[in-house]
Amino acid sequence: MNLSQAQLMFFEQLFEPFTGESLFDQLTDLVFFIKNSKGQYVVVNQALVERCGFKSKEELIGRKPEEVYPNPFGQEYRQQDEEILSQGKPIINKLELQIAASLDLCWCLTTKVPLHGQDRSIVGIAGVSRDLKRYDKKSEDYGRIAESVTFIKEHYSETLKVDELAKMVDMSTYRYEQRMQKIFSLTAGQFIQKTRIEAALWQLRETTNPVIHIALDCGYADQSAFSRQFKKTIGLSPVRYRQIFSEK
Repeated sequence: MNLSQAQLMFFEQLFEPFTGESLFDQLTDLVFFIKNSKGQYVVVNQALVERCGFKSKEELIGRKPEEVYPNPFGQEYRQQDEEILSQGKPIINKLELQIAASLDLCWCLTTKVPLHGQDRSIVGIAGVSRDLKRYDKKSEDYGRIAESVTFIKEHYSETLKVDELAKMVDMSTYRYEQRMQKIFSLTAGQFIQKTRIEAALWQLRETTNPVIHIALDCGYADQSAFSRQFKKTIGLSPVRYRQIFSEK
């Protein structure tokens, strides 16, 4: 009996389709959902309900992101879904800031994959967004790379190369990446990106510095490169973010 036959025989025994909803309901640091071909939620976990400011799952079912998240974030998530539904290309561990109904922002890693029907056409999307875990500065693992982490936070405006950061703490690039993944759940490149975007977020909220100055100060070659990365990560342009959050 091959694996496909074993799977078929098992799923035929189930009383109802298994969605994983009951399992994901137990995870408060992870948002889980399934959407149909129209981009409407058909399965959600409790964490998503609470973060979007709803009282029950029934209030989300049948809605689209733009009906759930504050504008313009909802439209950005909707566009993301449409690209997956039309192109079939998954999103894997995308570093992004997500917004709750309270306008609180949370760093997470998002994965979305297309779901295929019996005729192999795309019929929906399944996805998760995992909150970045807190790290322990007192741990032995952190101590081994602490010097490089401090260097990133103090020199994010400069050109940073992962192999040079690894040499700084006497590690191979591979070993250094492993350590970063274990502590931060991020690659070294993602950690650098996160550090730069956080610095930009603060300047956009707390200063009146021109966007071009913020771009250069946060390690980007020009304003265009900064704006592209910022919108890819936040879902908004730097100017739009400033308009929404500078008075929050």
